Amino acid sequence: MIPRFKKPEKFTDPHLNKRQFLEEHNKLAPANLKATLPLLSRFKIEKTSLFKEDNWSIDKLRRPFILWITSLAIGERVAGQNKKA
Repeated sequence: MIPRFKKPEKFTDPHLNKRQFLEEHNKLAPANLKATLPLLSRFKIEKTSLFKEDNWSIDKLRRPFILWITSLAIGERVAGQNKKA
């Protein structure tokens, strides 16, 4: 019998802060979808219903963030990248 290998469990901390979310997202994102702290702050303001407390779960927020950032005009993304937090 051929042994079956279990997939490693995917574990991500649901209690990340904004900076940790930024680092994790930017590790995985292509250059045109990189985040900045000002963009994350704007995302949180515009999508308040996604947030409970101040947790930035990668599993819960990364997909909505990507959809949101791709809906922005390129000029808005660049303006957000040029601002400092």
